[in-house]
Amino acid sequence: MSVLSGKKVLLGVSGGIAAYKTATLVRLLIKAGAQVQVIMTPASKDFVTPLTLSTLSKNPVYSTFINEEEEEAEWNNHVDFGLWADLMLIAPATANTLSKMVNGNCDNLLIATYLSAKCPVYFAPAMDLDMYKHPSTLASFETLQDFGNIMIPAESGELASGLSGEGRMAEPENIVSFLEKDLESKLPLKGKKILVTAGPTYEAIDPVRFIGNHSTGKMGFDIARAAADLGAEVILVSGPTHLQLKHGLVKVERVTSAQEMYDVCHQYFNEVDVAVAAAAVADYRPKNVASQKIKKNEEAFSIELEKTKDILASLGEIKKHQFLIGFALETENEIEHAKQKIQKKNLDLIVLNSLNDEGAGFGKPTNKVTFIDKNFVIEPMDLKSKEEVAQDIVNKIVKQYA
Repeated sequence: MSVLSGKKVLLGVSGGIAAYKTATLVRLLIKAGAQVQVIMTPASKDFVTPLTLSTLSKNPVYSTFINEEEEEAEWNNHVDFGLWADLMLIAPATANTLSKMVNGNCDNLLIATYLSAKCPVYFAPAMDLDMYKHPSTLASFETLQDFGNIMIPAESGELASGLSGEGRMAEPENIVSFLEKDLESKLPLKGKKILVTAGPTYEAIDPVRFIGNHSTGKMGFDIARAAADLGAEVILVSGPTHLQLKHGLVKVERVTSAQEMYDVCHQYFNEVDVAVAAAAVADYRPKNVASQKIKKNEEAFSIELEKTKDILASLGEIKKHQFLIGFALETENEIEHAKQKIQKKNLDLIVLNSLNDEGAGFGKPTNKVTFIDKNFVIEPMDLKSKEEVAQDIVNKIVKQYA
């Protein structure tokens, strides 16, 4: 999956012949999973139509501050565009547009939006050879990069004038590749490998029945996705759950029992940097599993149970360099029990859930957690969605390696 997947890309199109390539550029960005909003300068509409880019981006295209075609004039708020975007890409960036960006000459919607943008800004120059080499253009390149903007270098080739040389806008495929590589290089967890456990385990009674719990696995899956989105290679060991996660950086290992989860975790633990034990592993399993379905003959029926292997404690025993995160679900004396678990299982961080907190627990879209680190620093968090809690947990990992 492309790192652009889910990103909000604001594409600014200025008035050069290379504007015709933006149709392909928009299509490739959409194919990579990005959301695309296009802003055009009035001059760029001589080279590519707003209808084309609107159709491909599946969004209206804007080029003026006011939509005068509407029955009631509607203001196009450049500030809102700038705040919406995860990144802004100006392609083609003509000599005229580059000069306006440098000097803040705010005479069109594109420049107003650029000056309001809070996100990273990329620009792909496009102009004829002599214009590209002119001292004023070279000064614009240098100044814009000093501002923190990121230049996608022009390529050499045949130009519209008939000359051949530098100044040709990078091909759309190369622009997308540049964006992907640049974004990937800045991901805070790139190069890290993370093991995440998720969901319940099912402990067989007979071929039909099992002992389990109400865990959906959502917390672990959300952690895995959040870590992968920040560049980590993730091994997600999941107990039985209907959840699916398709991500180029996530490898899903499906298991059923606590023993199977134990085995897979130990298979990978030595090669990971971080382990997050979010699964609700069964503490006990039937000592004897019937080979055939148990018939309903008796009024009372008892099952002898034995302890399962403690996966988290076993990882804590062999931990070397790994940053080990555990979960604690408590109903009483929550803080003290969580502290004891940190010491007993050699954890670096524990995520405490209390069933006494409204909105927390199994099968709910929200969670309320308290972080406690190995030095017993306590950090209570507000009630949040599980996606937000997952991001908070991953932020702790990022901080560990900052």
